[in-house]
Amino acid sequence: MNIKTLVLAMGMVVWVATAGFAAEAPVSEIPAAQEVPTQQLEGFNLNGYTSTGKKAWEINGDKADISDEKIDVTNVNANFYDPKQNANLKSRTGTIDKVNGDLHLQDDVVITAERGTTMTTDSLDWKRSQDLVTTDDPVRIEDEQGTVTGVGLKGHPNLKTAQLNEDIKAVINTNKDLKAPAQTVEITCDGPMEMDQGRMYAVFNKNVVAMEPASGRKLYADKMEVWFDDKNKKIKKVICSGNVKVIQGNNASYADEMVYTGSDEKLIMTGRPKLVFDTGGESGTGMFQKVGN
Repeated sequence: MNIKTLVLAMGMVVWVATAGFAAEAPVSEIPAAQEVPTQQLEGFNLNGYTSTGKKAWEINGDKADISDEKIDVTNVNANFYDPKQNANLKSRTGTIDKVNGDLHLQDDVVITAERGTTMTTDSLDWKRSQDLVTTDDPVRIEDEQGTVTGVGLKGHPNLKTAQLNEDIKAVINTNKDLKAPAQTVEITCDGPMEMDQGRMYAVFNKNVVAMEPASGRKLYADKMEVWFDDKNKKIKKVICSGNVKVIQGNNASYADEMVYTGSDEKLIMTGRPKLVFDTGGESGTGMFQKVGN
């Protein structure tokens, strides 16, 4: 029998034969010890639906090898459908667990969200029942605002929320005109880092260091929360807390908390003592543009 398609209906896997029927031998003619051979098909497709009948996801592949417990797929091309943001997922190979529907992806894994964000890694696990993707491998996330790298990730398949686990580095373009030469702020931390695209928010944890390469200014903190202006593609607000220190030339200032607001380009440090200082004629970019009252 030449198997052409695979569909998911009412939680059961249903095989649909479209061509090449052959007469089956009577059960009595099949040796009792004979193993059921692995089935192989070209043009693989598997769909999932919500409780209301809307398509939630689909998994396509060039070829699939089907055994009793799993389905091995080559050249995986999957789509996730979400009211707020769809996403596409690709990899060279993938394995579907036929019992729970979980998907393991391997080699050249790429997620592309509808808003243009891309994530690349070496391997990825998608837990279908939890609507969660995870990996322990190095990860790279890119969009027009900048690039974030780290090791280990868990998040929603369309990346609307995600957590990078450790060794985080973010390079953020702070220029209002994204087509102009980049003016960047680099942020590193031990992790984890959490990001929420819906709120345009990210939080960096543990040994946070933010540096502006153009001026050499550095900021240190235990925790840094960043809000972005999605319309202007700018940093809107930054709150740093815990052992805050700013290095500017030969000067070092310390505080319990630092707040930067992008609307007036001010950076204010508070604590014991409260320190507020002006950069004078020196100009910077991003959260280092101006320090003052």
